[in-house]
Amino acid sequence: MRLTQTTTLAGLILHVEETRIDAMAAIAFKDAMRAATQDETGRAILDLSEVTFIDSSGLRAIVAALKQMPNGAALELACLSSAVEKVFTLTHMDTVFKIHKQLPVTYRADV
Repeated sequence: MRLTQTTTLAGLILHVEETRIDAMAAIAFKDAMRAATQDETGRAILDLSEVTFIDSSGLRAIVAALKQMPNGAALELACLSSAVEKVFTLTHMDTVFKIHKQLPVTYRADV
């Protein structure tokens, strides 16, 4: 699971460099998220712009990543494709996560 991280004024940006978060990738995703966020004290934003498919295992892995966040830290999502957004809407996980249409403006290179 390729997961890159950038610390910005908006918080820790975690960019998933995969097109799928599914049963094959779920464990590696959870491990990568745990390693990336274990010392996080503020806001982490999971950039899903490259992810075009997520199944129930992938959804569980993202929920597990939320649950393993340190006390006081938040996990938010950004840049969901329409297919991924539909999964979050149908499962009502869009009420659990704060979801951004795009990355916060303090992150984008054009600002």
